Amino acid sequence: MIETLNNECFCVSLDPEALRRAVEADPAARGLSRLIEERCPNLFAALPVFVSRQGVEAMASVIGAVEEVVALPAYRAEALAGAAATALHDSGARGVFLGYDFHIGPQGPRLIEINTNAGGALLNAVLGRAQRACCEDVARLVSGPIPPDRLERAFFDMFAEEWDAAGRAGLPRRVAIVDDSPEQQFLYPEFLLFAQLFRRFGAEASVLAPEQLTFVSGELRDTGGRVDLVYNRMTDFALGDPAHAPIRQAYLSGAAVVTPHPRAHALYADKRNLAILTDEVRLRRWGVREETIAVLLGGIPRTEIVSRADAERLWSDRRRLFFKPAAGHGSKAAYRGDKLTRRVWSEILDGRYVAQERVPAGERQISAGTALKTDIRNYVYAGEVQLLAARLYQGQTTNMRTVGGGFAPVLTTPASVESDRMECTPHAEPA
Repeated sequence: MIETLNNECFCVSLDPEALRRAVEADPAARGLSRLIEERCPNLFAALPVFVSRQGVEAMASVIGAVEEVVALPAYRAEALAGAAATALHDSGARGVFLGYDFHIGPQGPRLIEINTNAGGALLNAVLGRAQRACCEDVARLVSGPIPPDRLERAFFDMFAEEWDAAGRAGLPRRVAIVDDSPEQQFLYPEFLLFAQLFRRFGAEASVLAPEQLTFVSGELRDTGGRVDLVYNRMTDFALGDPAHAPIRQAYLSGAAVVTPHPRAHALYADKRNLAILTDEVRLRRWGVREETIAVLLGGIPRTEIVSRADAERLWSDRRRLFFKPAAGHGSKAAYRGDKLTRRVWSEILDGRYVAQERVPAGERQISAGTALKTDIRNYVYAGEVQLLAARLYQGQTTNMRTVGGGFAPVLTTPASVESDRMECTPHAEPA
């Protein structure tokens, strides 16, 4: 049934006018929808992706199993042993917006990676409010455990919980949303949406480059005064760049709450951790429950750290593998094994890479004869899924530049519905 829906159902389509209204609901956001159209014309797909309730629950089980292992002292010691010194600092904050990315195939969902600064959550919250349905069955489907009209409140509450977990009273007064050259970033419109979100709940907020911050007299400051909380969108996961020194000093001294942070990346997003999570012998030695081991081995493609000692075997098996840099992001420098050249293989052996069993992406038909690949992102905080979203794309990796592709809602039956039965009378393709 799910395959039929993804191949034949065009009942839910993106209403551009509703999207514009959702983006510009705050008067301060006027003109932002035009910025999205100009800068990111393929940011939003026209159609949703359907996932069975069984698939949604299977993804949640894998996430729960990962969280169970990450909580173990033995795992933490192993994951932090090779991490940057900044990752050893524990501020108490968990880290916002973990992104658990899955491919869903005939064998069910398989977790391909975890990200600690997963972008798109607020954009997808806006997208969820803008979708329209033209058949009753599809209109009853849901896109996540939190209704779209409550997501923004949930996101702000998450930052407030980070503030509290770091031992602070009340709420942060001033927030900086920070990335390198933020105005040049592809998801810059989302940074502006987050600034508006913080302001709606009473905090001052600015989108800043790290160079606009200083660490003076024990405080992280911008031109307006002390910054209490940094929503960190940078990909310098260890905060090791000299330009990021003020944020690093504020994080290590506790002068500001920084989230996500180096410790979260080391515990979750370093791709070498996937080798730990699929190492049955090690997991059993640590006393991990058999049920948890079964979920991990069934839900994560086998992953191993690339070493020269195994070079001959890995090269021979390359066609069934995907190679990723341990600290990579945005699919940069990631390679399908069947596309490797000897030159690239030499670079992989010289770098810090993992080899992961290749799992084909799912597909969503967007028109007659045209199907795009899909992956499913679970936005997670404190082990709980907040939102599900899909990315539709062509090519080797997600790129957000495919015509007809982009972020798409994930629709499934409500948790209260016992049957996994979804129906849709095939409709004409969207105009």
